[in-house]
Amino acid sequence: MARASVIDGARHSVRVVTAAALIMFTVFAGFFPLDDALIKPIAFALAVGVAIDAFAVRLTLVPAVLALAGRHAWWLPAWLDRVLPDLDVEGTRLQKAPEVEHKEPERVS
Repeated sequence: MARASVIDGARHSVRVVTAAALIMFTVFAGFFPLDDALIKPIAFALAVGVAIDAFAVRLTLVPAVLALAGRHAWWLPAWLDRVLPDLDVEGTRLQKAPEVEHKEPERVS
């Protein structure tokens, strides 16, 4: 189950991560031709950093560590589960909520 989740997540995120990395790399590489000695090394470092982060870390290292950790990568200690807020981003709690009867407002005379 955990391995299938890692494979499925990697399969779905490859295009997004690659596209974002290529866009950011291109933007930072656009500063290479400038003659400004201060901007050129910063742009180079950012471009290389984005490429390393996207391809070495996000697409290789993170899925490998998650696959090696197996189901333990998804474990959350009970004390931490109690401390963290319970965010319902996708609205599943609304689907489970009982339906409420809607009453017509009473007329006040």
